[in-house]
Amino acid sequence: MKIQWRKLLLCLAVPLGVGVLAALLTSGGMETFAALQKPPLSPPGWLFPVVWTILYIFMGIASYLVLTSGKPYKTALRVYGLQLLFNFVWPLLFFNLSLYLTAFVWLVLLWLLILANTVLFGRISKPAGILLLPYLLWVAFAGYLNLSVYFLN
Repeated sequence: MKIQWRKLLLCLAVPLGVGVLAALLTSGGMETFAALQKPPLSPPGWLFPVVWTILYIFMGIASYLVLTSGKPYKTALRVYGLQLLFNFVWPLLFFNLSLYLTAFVWLVLLWLLILANTVLFGRISKPAGILLLPYLLWVAFAGYLNLSVYFLN
């Protein structure tokens, strides 16, 4: 199958744009976060943007595979858009508003949306579903970190 570069670039730009916008809007909350008590297994701060960039690229590729599959994809892309919206809101709740318990509940809902998204994408394109698995695992890990921050602070 020939790569449709315009579609691929658009599919990559959407999640990366969500991530960049969220990062810009939450940059002020990073100082507060740095001062918080953190649980065991907390990764260093520099790792978060690296991991998120990789995950956003995987999301973009996965959405491209679904979009160009030739199969019905509207429901899958709607769920994808909804989970991206939830993904965008979570750092605002956590970093900007310091609503750690609310952010955790939001993250659980996000995880469920990612699970649904993974299943829907996987039904259309197995590689697309597989590409979302690291995202699902990372958000589960983020849930551990989020809930721990709530209890420790």
